[in-house]
Amino acid sequence: MKKFFVLLAALGLTFGLAQDVESLDPSGQTVMFWHQHSSERLAGLEAIIDDFNANNEWGITVEHEYQGGYGDIFQKMLPILGTSSTPNLVVGYQNQAATYAIADGMVDMTPFVDSPTWGLTAEEKADFFPGFYNADIFPSFDNQRFGFPPNRSMEVLYFNAEWINELYNAGAISFAGAPKTPEQFAEAACAATENPFSKAQGSRSLGYQLSTDASRFASWTFAFGGNVYDYDANEYSYDSPEAIEAMTFLQGLFDEGCADFVTERYGDQTDFGAGNLLFTVGSSSGLPFYKSAVDEGADFTWGVAAIPHTTDEPVQNIYGASVSIPTGHSAEANLATWLFIKHYTSVASQDTWARASNYFPVRQSVANEMGDYFAENIAYQTAFNLLPYGTTEPPVPGYDFVRDLIEGEMAAIMDGSDVEATLALANGEANLILDDQLSAMQ
Repeated sequence: MKKFFVLLAALGLTFGLAQDVESLDPSGQTVMFWHQHSSERLAGLEAIIDDFNANNEWGITVEHEYQGGYGDIFQKMLPILGTSSTPNLVVGYQNQAATYAIADGMVDMTPFVDSPTWGLTAEEKADFFPGFYNADIFPSFDNQRFGFPPNRSMEVLYFNAEWINELYNAGAISFAGAPKTPEQFAEAACAATENPFSKAQGSRSLGYQLSTDASRFASWTFAFGGNVYDYDANEYSYDSPEAIEAMTFLQGLFDEGCADFVTERYGDQTDFGAGNLLFTVGSSSGLPFYKSAVDEGADFTWGVAAIPHTTDEPVQNIYGASVSIPTGHSAEANLATWLFIKHYTSVASQDTWARASNYFPVRQSVANEMGDYFAENIAYQTAFNLLPYGTTEPPVPGYDFVRDLIEGEMAAIMDGSDVEATLALANGEANLILDDQLSAMQ
């Protein structure tokens, strides 16, 4: 890392160590922000940006560009890391920031965050939910901060409450309400496949549609009491007993005809709204879209719950992209970028952002003042109340490449491949990817 600072100094792009931050002048800087937001979220983001541009005392101007999804942004960033072609601010997951950092592509925000002049007070820091606030500090990179959290969400179970009621009243299932265990989930999923919903708008009836996605793999593994990463050994654990049990369970649902693949983007959401699908698992940030699908579809009572689990308490997959400052720009530009981040995560902006985006706020005081929003959005409140049970996917470099691998292997398992053999092979390949990434840090 030392040679990196020497190189930047030679180029006149010195970031500025902690003792230099106080004397920087961010006046007149232009900040370019690459993001993935559209529709209502874009409107909320633009309101926050417009407020900053109109009222900041330094004459800083924030501009923004939609650059596609997280994967699109990641691929666009890789070839330009460390150059002035990077944006000043970029959205990305922790594992993506770690991958960028291997190429010396990330600015450590710690001097800005801790600055007496520009940073956060102790009270402001304490207002952030600790797990969210600390997630962007990277022990493998000397505890540098390569991101800052504007929002978070979690994977939840979406369920058709009316259909569950019908199945229970007909004696087709042995429990009422959302399933709490995998056994109850399977019981209801198979019963729904044989007993269509009374309000269904289509002919096909199904219990569950699975998105073959690494986050879904992780969520089900967490629910079975395991993890996809062994933090003590610093290696992937996709072939753990819990992961094998989780994938064997899902494969069994496919074998029995009670589950199938999501075959098109948001197809499970559409089928759920039409009353043809009893369960889906997806991000809590999708709540407004599920509401629209149901309102425009079969118009039934629905809800969200913890993913059915074998553990005593739920184990929920919490995730969310942070915002990071790429290298390649002046210290003054980096400070201007931080000042916008500080505004973006301020109490007033967080209230605006949570309501516009349906992400969870990252500050406790904001959540405490959202009683009206909770009352109007019961499913949002239900998901929010599951935050104490949260865990995360591995924030390690190269996880994007591993995610692509796991997506394919998960699909193969649901198509009938041997679970243990497939996961053993996948785990080996995942750890080879990890080794390649870690060796680049040497």
